[in-house]
Amino acid sequence: MLAAVPPNLRCFVESVGIAAVTFGPESPSTHDGDSVQSRTTEIVQNPFSTVTEIMWHLTQAWAQWDATLRVLADGADLVLTGRFEQGLAANVAKYYGIPLAALHFFPGGDWHPGGWLGRMAKQAAETQRRELGLPEAAGPSSGDMAVSMVIQAYDELCFPGLAAEWGEQARRRPFVGALTLELPTDADDEVLSWIDQGTPPIFFGFGSAVRVRSAADTAATISAVCAQLGERALIYSGSNDFTQIPHFDNVKVVGAVNHVPVFPACRAVVHHGGAGTTAAGLRAGIPTLVLWHEVDDQPIWGAAVTRLKVGLDREFSTTTPQSLIADLRSVLTPEYASRAREVAARMTKPAESVASTADLLEEAARTRGCG
Repeated sequence: MLAAVPPNLRCFVESVGIAAVTFGPESPSTHDGDSVQSRTTEIVQNPFSTVTEIMWHLTQAWAQWDATLRVLADGADLVLTGRFEQGLAANVAKYYGIPLAALHFFPGGDWHPGGWLGRMAKQAAETQRRELGLPEAAGPSSGDMAVSMVIQAYDELCFPGLAAEWGEQARRRPFVGALTLELPTDADDEVLSWIDQGTPPIFFGFGSAVRVRSAADTAATISAVCAQLGERALIYSGSNDFTQIPHFDNVKVVGAVNHVPVFPACRAVVHHGGAGTTAAGLRAGIPTLVLWHEVDDQPIWGAAVTRLKVGLDREFSTTTPQSLIADLRSVLTPEYASRAREVAARMTKPAESVASTADLLEEAARTRGCG
């Protein structure tokens, strides 16, 4: 197995025993604030100065992805891709006559994202098809149709009725549950010790790419909200610098923490609505408040949390201290806690998700010898 990953993730991938090569620009998890996702979030504040920059960045990224895919896929048994690169990967797999599998972390009928990003992705794939001498795409979802298997890396219970909506296509879109390595961090023991010294805290996480305007103001607001509710707060700083904030008796800030042991020790989780963090909160069996940005899958996961009745969701830009207090008062009620435990018992266990995914990829690779 060889993984093609963004430059800033190569060391991480190799640390878990997988050979890796660099692939395109750095991922949205970079902490320099210049990633595609974090810059996309800034469009809300700076629409005219940011869109051109992102379009240029993506044009360069797709060119690099295309070149890398053409080299690495030659002679491979299977190409495994994510949603964003799926159109390019589908073309390369067809060119070499090898199976293609995809991992999707949230539902969607087409392979490319929506809006102007979707149009750019589609245009990049069409250009590549012409360069490879492939026939024109048969329809808007041809990127999905070219895939042997589209693995849904989330639980079916989060989106009831989705499999029925897919109909006959459901068999090639199996649900495996969220994928996670559950890796420990250096801060785990310290955080768990702090939690043991008082009441279970509320976890506040901003994701790896979300930038707050002021770390000091954000921490002060969270501290004041929690003080009014009689709660403590555990803040995951993500890509933000919280090192210079004042001390608050009811707040602890951490750079990174393993969700598996920490979340069950908390009263609730408040976060941006990323697929991984949402799944960790659901598996932990505690209520969730999603404060989403209009980026990728965040509104989708926020709506899923509300639909499951394990919490609430609200757009981050509309959140105020008053709304945060009201939302937290709601999700901290016994009804939400009970429902969260009920849903947690129905979630796929992490080890089962990994094993199912491995089996499905082996199955997809075998289709080369059958086709």
